[in-house]
Amino acid sequence: MEILKGVIKKSLIVILPVAVVSSFFEWHKLPLGIISGGVFGVLNLAGLVRSIEGALSTEKAKVRIIIFSIIRLFILFAVIFILIWLKIVNIPGMLFGFTVVFILILYEGMKVAKST
Repeated sequence: MEILKGVIKKSLIVILPVAVVSSFFEWHKLPLGIISGGVFGVLNLAGLVRSIEGALSTEKAKVRIIIFSIIRLFILFAVIFILIWLKIVNIPGMLFGFTVVFILILYEGMKVAKST
């Protein structure tokens, strides 16, 4: 849970200023793509944290956790597909947002691993 909090704080610090700066280059799609990629990355991490905590607590909940994970990924892909299909977001912007969150997950994980 502390990884999730650290990733959320640091992603806000990185993604929002980059989205503001990118608004000078392409006003409509790029900033929204960066922000949505970061939000989807953080939401996916929150779902993963919840699934892992549920898997560690009980044994009967494993099937439910697998089904929840599949539904979560389907909803994530469906929303991303709709946003791209309607040309609301920019694909490179979304990839940048996802990449920032991914790098922050690695950074926070290494920080937690060093402390234990």
